Amino acid sequence: MDPLFDFTGKVVLVTGGSRGLGYAMVKGFAERGADVIIASRKLENCEKVADEVRALGRRALPFSAHCGRWADCDALTEAAYDTFGRVDVLVNNAGMSPACPSHEMPESLFDSVVNLNFKGPFRLASQIGWRMSQGEGGSIINISSTGALMALPGVVPYGAAKAALNAMTVSLAAEYAPKVRVNTISAGPFRTDATKGWDEEGVSKMKLPAGRLGQPPEIVAAALMLASPGSGFTTGGLLRVDGGQR
Repeated sequence: MDPLFDFTGKVVLVTGGSRGLGYAMVKGFAERGADVIIASRKLENCEKVADEVRALGRRALPFSAHCGRWADCDALTEAAYDTFGRVDVLVNNAGMSPACPSHEMPESLFDSVVNLNFKGPFRLASQIGWRMSQGEGGSIINISSTGALMALPGVVPYGAAKAALNAMTVSLAAEYAPKVRVNTISAGPFRTDATKGWDEEGVSKMKLPAGRLGQPPEIVAAALMLASPGSGFTTGGLLRVDGGQR
């Protein structure tokens, strides 16, 4: 195994890790030696993924958490440290982007979107980032969206929350330096469970230079790179994995 991508003995926490991009990243890290904490709302789904990780010879902790709630984020953090003693890599991946006209959006839906896409990631990154800074350091990777960088009518709170996530990345990278690196992956449209209903006409209207949606495994290389010691001089950065979407 390339030593730059050997995560043997490392502990990786992935939110939204039971499906889609999160699942791909869980498997990507586990296949390269990492022990993994899989967090999502449904424990049963987390346990299935944990079984796959254990089949690779790695340790796994499935954990049910609503990652938009501080209490759940704190419980997840405590469980991770109680079980493994540390977290080396945090991937803030959980998110939601329900479509709703801005003038019709209820406060409860607005709060849910902002909580899951920004408030929860802030809580996890701040609590785990602080612990990392007091120990051997680590890497935090925030999964954002091109929706933070371009007009996204119909899902305005989602794009705004992801823009806040991008800004958070830059500030936390400075706050917990030099031991902790914090970076963003700005993901474009990927073919996941959430997009399985998209038709080809809708995809073509996105005018993606790549000519297609991304596949979940294609985000893994970006996450591995940002988590690797080989990217030790990369922090506060934003890496676009979006098929050229502008």
